[in-house]
Amino acid sequence: MDFAYTKEHEMVRDMVRGFAKKEIRPVISDYDREHKYPHIFLSRMAELGIMGICIPERYGGAGMDYISLGIVSEALEWADASVRETIAVHLALNALAVFQWGTEAQKQQFLAPLASGAKVGCFGLTESAAGSDVAAMKSTARRQGDDYILNGEKMWITLADVADTMLVFAKTDPDQRHRGISAFILERGMTGLSTGTIAEKMGVHASNTGWIAMNDVRVPQQNRLGEEGEGFKIAMSALDNARMTVAAGASGTIRAVMELAIAYAQERETFGQKIASYQLVQQMIAKMTLNYDISTMLWQRAAWLKNQGIRNTRETSQAKWFATESAWDAASDAVQIHGAYGFSKEYEVERYLRNAKGAVIYEGTTQIHQLMQASYVLGLRRDKPLRCELPAYDPQLWQED
Repeated sequence: MDFAYTKEHEMVRDMVRGFAKKEIRPVISDYDREHKYPHIFLSRMAELGIMGICIPERYGGAGMDYISLGIVSEALEWADASVRETIAVHLALNALAVFQWGTEAQKQQFLAPLASGAKVGCFGLTESAAGSDVAAMKSTARRQGDDYILNGEKMWITLADVADTMLVFAKTDPDQRHRGISAFILERGMTGLSTGTIAEKMGVHASNTGWIAMNDVRVPQQNRLGEEGEGFKIAMSALDNARMTVAAGASGTIRAVMELAIAYAQERETFGQKIASYQLVQQMIAKMTLNYDISTMLWQRAAWLKNQGIRNTRETSQAKWFATESAWDAASDAVQIHGAYGFSKEYEVERYLRNAKGAVIYEGTTQIHQLMQASYVLGLRRDKPLRCELPAYDPQLWQED
């Protein structure tokens, strides 16, 4: 693996960092304070090609690779995790799932608008009593002629009140538990489909989080993604993609709070000297730099494997686990370095700390990833080939209209 970025990677990095610095960072605290979703960024991200950064040009994407997706995620979360969440859900969970599992007709109908940013997608897997235990979901999909009738409710869905299309999972055979789950593409405006927003959250206030309710929603058979019973595999493969963006985003949080902590430590004086001269402050900053480098290398390894078309569930899980815990630790230390000011909304580190906690929960809790890693080491878990693997990156195909 070559750790050096290509010229194209550097171009993407500089473009998105510039966007994050000039357009997101100056105003995002206002959106966070008002618990308001920044719709204005959607059109700008579409203009920059971010909404479909790793989707081939023939489907309306930017034709870049999966490392570019990680670069985008890190740069966006450097500004705010709420903005990075849009890409994780819209692109990694929804659009890439359609790209991986969809028929050509589905790609033309659903993927192209998502990749161009003309439409926004979300991912409906979690329910109030079915988070880590996906097989416990209660949502059902009953076959009726050429359609399916969907009933149930999804909870903690990012972009629920923003998305135009929703990749939703329901049981077509409840007796089969996870083997009886199927995936469906729902479109806003379908009769019986409604959404709502969860008003109070600890963090990511500038992101839209809500619920999806399905009351006898009639979904055409051609909107089923994959075969009946493949929903669990589709969901888990989509989570592999999203977890990489979460890990890369967490690296962005570490970089952001590290920069803020360094700047404050070099300005703040106590007992006649800069607090940057104190060894315990230096120790916290040193740990941030170490964990930033490790987190970056872990998500880059996962992205590199994706580029090669190699299954990376274990590597992606490891990256997500380490990076999100490291981001939480770094943000906590940054607040500590700021002292009482870090506990106020006057300084940004407070917002980064609140946001960082969410990432150790969503896309698989830390404890779930610990169990996964132990299962691999103990030989209790082996990844089997999927019927539809995520396509390896091929620049000649990706960048060809």
